[in-house]
Amino acid sequence: MDLGEKIKRMRHQKNLTQEELADRCELTKGYISQLENNLNSPSIATLTDILAALGSNLSEFFREEKGEKVVFTQEEFIEKEENGVIFRWLIPNAQKNMMEPVSIELAPGASTAEDFPHEGEEFGFVTEGRIAVRLGKKEYLCKKGEAFYYSASLPHAVINRGKNAAKFLWISTPPNF
Repeated sequence: MDLGEKIKRMRHQKNLTQEELADRCELTKGYISQLENNLNSPSIATLTDILAALGSNLSEFFREEKGEKVVFTQEEFIEKEENGVIFRWLIPNAQKNMMEPVSIELAPGASTAEDFPHEGEEFGFVTEGRIAVRLGKKEYLCKKGEAFYYSASLPHAVINRGKNAAKFLWISTPPNF
């Protein structure tokens, strides 16, 4: 852990100058500068005072931050093709998350398998072509640039009724695929 960099980041988050932080802790601006540049190390008591002035404490300051992955590349996508449907799971192991984004490509006339009613909601955004969203016995047409959203309480499927491939982003919560 870069102690000085973390103090500096916290100070910036509070929109404080080094001088303002020093005044709040009864320290000098030079001392704060030395800490932030890792030229000096504070005692526990001094660090506690600095953290209090920054609205934090020792346990929060030293708590390990999770290395949460934020960006996923195409190489990490998982792809599966069956019956004219290409599924691309955009987030590996998304089943453990609150939602599951999947990019789907349907060949002309192809359809996702009918999904039985389940808890949750589903959202989609069509990026190419036209699709029909079937909910129960009713179908809703959705074309490029349009979105769909529904409760998953009825049997449902997505069908490509067009003559060209259709692509859409499908997000299910909770994960369902």
